[in-house]
Amino acid sequence: MEERKCPACAACEKRTKKRSEEEESALMRRLCRVEGQVRALKRMITEDVYCPDILVQAAAASAALDAFSRTLLESHLRTCVVEDLAAGREGAVEELIDLLRKMQR
Repeated sequence: MEERKCPACAACEKRTKKRSEEEESALMRRLCRVEGQVRALKRMITEDVYCPDILVQAAAASAALDAFSRTLLESHLRTCVVEDLAAGREGAVEELIDLLRKMQR
């Protein structure tokens, strides 16, 4: 993982992460799938599709977004968190716990 500071300002504590081409491609494929499913939902509404059919499509879109989040979380754990712990960065575990709490809302 190549960690960089926020490009907006040198003093900013916002962290960024440069992803490999493979990781970026996999994440983008998942997001494109979600985007397509959301477009299908919009089309179904305008075409007066029966409610249960729309709900099934909404569940599929939700599952696809959940899969995206799981993939990104797994990558975060394998790279950012592991590297932070190895570097002795205090707060890495608390940051992860806070993230998991936010994700469960």
